[in-house]
Amino acid sequence: MISTHQLPTPRLEEWRWADMGALRAAADAEPRDFGIKPADLFLDMEGPRLLFVDGMFEPAHSRPGPVTIARFAPETPHPLGSMAEGEGWALTLDTGAAVTGIQIVHLGSGGESHVPARIMLAEDAVASVVETYAGSGWANRITQMTLAHGARLMRSVRLLQPDGFVSIRDEAEIGEAASLVSVFLGAGGMGSRIDGALTLIGKGGFAEMGGALLTSGTQKQEAAVSVRHEAIEGTSRQLWRAVAANRSVVSLAARVEVARGAQQTDGGQSLRGLLLDRGATVNLKPELEIFADDVKCAHGATVGELDRGALFYLQSRGVPEARAKALLTRAFVADAVSRIGEEAVRAAFEADAERWLEKGL
Repeated sequence: MISTHQLPTPRLEEWRWADMGALRAAADAEPRDFGIKPADLFLDMEGPRLLFVDGMFEPAHSRPGPVTIARFAPETPHPLGSMAEGEGWALTLDTGAAVTGIQIVHLGSGGESHVPARIMLAEDAVASVVETYAGSGWANRITQMTLAHGARLMRSVRLLQPDGFVSIRDEAEIGEAASLVSVFLGAGGMGSRIDGALTLIGKGGFAEMGGALLTSGTQKQEAAVSVRHEAIEGTSRQLWRAVAANRSVVSLAARVEVARGAQQTDGGQSLRGLLLDRGATVNLKPELEIFADDVKCAHGATVGELDRGALFYLQSRGVPEARAKALLTRAFVADAVSRIGEEAVRAAFEADAERWLEKGL
């Protein structure tokens, strides 16, 4: 069980927006049955499948394939990630190997659960992973990734819990000409904290981490991502979209660090927030720390409301107000999920966002 002194506090700058109260409440929640069928959480696509129920591997609904199950304790300075020890999963691919359509489903009934994960891709290996969170409770996860020369990893994460809290820590080392693309969608009613620490250690590496966080009621979701460039000719992108309704809060912090000698770095950040109600809040914090002189780094951060002119245009042509708002909001978040390469996964993300819009608007 967690204790108060183990958790970070808002006194720390990097945790000032974190909702530790919601995390504690989720960790203490009594178990309950949502009546969710595990089979309904997997997408209709071929590939390995793993189900974790309250942090424990469930073999009856799984077909791991090359993914292994093992107990391990991750070495990390992250305060929440360091708690995620125990039974977890690991994917190790040899040179040139390819495994796509890997699905990891996390189903919680209440209380706290911790699952570590490791992904290690050798030279020119290719993998794609889809993770889905459903149910309740505090789901605490860490994924540590190592991508060798030319390796490519596509990671897509759906946060669909109706309540509770999900905390995710991603740590990655990206080698020469390797590529990591991670896309997140927070379309449930839970609180969340998404942390990323990505390091480009090889020439010409590519890292992208972003997505869309959708909140309503008094819900709070947050993402804090840091990308460090340590090699020349690296490229990184952080594209996040936040939609906040009612009195909810979304907070996005994106940081790019360019080490001395990491010349010809191209680092881009795009943080945009959409307020659907005057009582909602979107916090944005882009940061650049550059110690090289031949770089192309830029950031953009904007928060606004739906375009009244566009709303009027749609309504004047017979589109009901709720439908008009949904159309404009969908367009706002569309580019956040467009980077997902697999059509079935991208369609699932779009359907998740559509369900949120239908309910939230």
